[in-house]
Amino acid sequence: MDPIGRLMGLRYKSHPWHGIDLGEKAPELVTAFIEMVPTDTVKYEVDKSSGYLRIDRPQKYSNVIPALYGFLPQTYCGEEVGKYCEKKTQLKDIVGDGDPLDICILTEKAITHGDIIAMAIPIGGFRMVDGNEADDKIIAVLRNDATYGEIKNISDLPEIVVDRLKHYFLTYKDIPGVEQANTEITHIYGKEEALDVIKASMSDYMNWLDNIQVALSRV
Repeated sequence: MDPIGRLMGLRYKSHPWHGIDLGEKAPELVTAFIEMVPTDTVKYEVDKSSGYLRIDRPQKYSNVIPALYGFLPQTYCGEEVGKYCEKKTQLKDIVGDGDPLDICILTEKAITHGDIIAMAIPIGGFRMVDGNEADDKIIAVLRNDATYGEIKNISDLPEIVVDRLKHYFLTYKDIPGVEQANTEITHIYGKEEALDVIKASMSDYMNWLDNIQVALSRV
């Protein structure tokens, strides 16, 4: 972050999407913003305008996120993420969902609230497709965690942990009385692909900022 940015951060709260650094060692070690924890029965997400957490919706069923859940600052799921998903799935006309890249972080510790940042090590991910949108979920471990900290790849996780995460993401958008969304997990991928997805989202973010700057220069 530049000196002016650091100075402003002392006086004003940084927007968690744009004002927090992803980290000098990204994508191998990333800074994540946590929106939800396993005890939450309400889905929270960052309001894109203000940067504050807002209530998205109460969870209608008993399923809860089995890990810390949030997103990677200064990432964007756009053209590059969509193209990467197309390449891996052979699907056509896939686009990024226009949000920062989602991340789940495994830890043995009971973290009681969101609106915090955490250092995490990506170990894999879920290639999730929602309609025609790429909605990848990066799976990571909390840095220095006593139980999960030494895990290097998603293949090293107990199967039940992966199944719980998978079940959550295939059901968390379900609403009683509403037809189920066209959502699927096409692949569970390892660390190297997770790093590629993060790199694509970092590139998309820079391209997105460039497009905004060009548009503003024409005003």
